[in-house]
Amino acid sequence: MPGVAVNVAVIHEGKILLTKRGDFEVWCLPSGGVEEGESLAQAAIRETKEETGVDVELTRLVGVYSRLGGMPDVHAILFAGKPVGGEIKTQPGETIEVAYFSLEELPQEIAFGHKKRIVDALKEMSGISVRQEMKGPDRKRRTRRELYELRDQSGLSRQQFYLQQIEQAEIKEIVEVEDR
Repeated sequence: MPGVAVNVAVIHEGKILLTKRGDFEVWCLPSGGVEEGESLAQAAIRETKEETGVDVELTRLVGVYSRLGGMPDVHAILFAGKPVGGEIKTQPGETIEVAYFSLEELPQEIAFGHKKRIVDALKEMSGISVRQEMKGPDRKRRTRRELYELRDQSGLSRQQFYLQQIEQAEIKEIVEVEDR
């Protein structure tokens, strides 16, 4: 069964807060799973604080993004928010960098599916539903553990391995419900 996750687009002065993941050394939105007894909004606030050090107030539900194929399937609920406190810092074992970027300054090394989410949030979309499909060259679905094992055996850097997987994949993004 696919997992449920939250993403948060923390927007401040026209820039968006991104984290650089330690496992693949690519940039993404603050993200994470929803814990037992926790609402989606509570998970979004908690994950943002844990991964970035920033306290956030959620301002809008941007949409739902279904990442299917290749990697473990997940349905991610994307919120927009604004910073209301805290200090930027990394989360040991999870994030290795945290920084704000304008749309024009976005790094090239972005996690699969997150570029669309970033653009949608910065364009103030609301109520969108997107299916993001990825099929690797061998068409196999892999668990996170299997991906880590392949990464570690590849002889490539973490980032090179991840970007190679994305580069070789067949990717489709289908907007199933338009912005309202």
